[in-house]
Amino acid sequence: MTTSHDPADGLDAVLADIRACRACLGQLPHTPRPVVRVFPGTRLLICGQAPGRRVHESGLPFTDPSGDRLRQWLGVDYETFYADQRLGVAAQAFCYPGTAPHKNGRSGGDYPPPRRCAELWRPQLLAALPDVELTLLVGGYAQVWALRDQAKVNMTGTVRAWREYAPSILPLPHPSWRNTAWLRRNPWFEAEIVPYLRERVQGILAP
Repeated sequence: MTTSHDPADGLDAVLADIRACRACLGQLPHTPRPVVRVFPGTRLLICGQAPGRRVHESGLPFTDPSGDRLRQWLGVDYETFYADQRLGVAAQAFCYPGTAPHKNGRSGGDYPPPRRCAELWRPQLLAALPDVELTLLVGGYAQVWALRDQAKVNMTGTVRAWREYAPSILPLPHPSWRNTAWLRRNPWFEAEIVPYLRERVQGILAP
């Protein structure tokens, strides 16, 4: 059960409740471990889908190969990504949902992020982050949740229509290695969107 906070209660109170949340206890193949990293001065908010196994173990967002690719897109190094409090990470779901069984000798991907997490916590969290200038919606699940009927029929369509959501929102493909083939098929992403993204990030994180 969640606790409702007035924005005046402050971000710390919301984060304390999120980190103590066990709403999915018994529904996940492990003990819930919410992972969220935001600050009162967060201006760039990265909204992914859900933590992966490595992030579940480390307790820090994007401590995996996906994070390496995301930082490359952003044009920031590892130290800046975790040290600059103007940059925050809050996925649609805060706990690792588990990995689907292997099929035909291929590793299964992670289960979809449960909607329950976003329904419980995102309105309160976003209300406590009034200085966010740009939200990155990373992956199709995050885009559908945030954009609702403004999302296109699939992730590719939503990302291609990025100008419709700028300047406050920028949809991105997930930086997972599973999307390497997608990036090869869609060179316009790195040619058009990545330069715009880096320019925005430089402006937000400038001294």
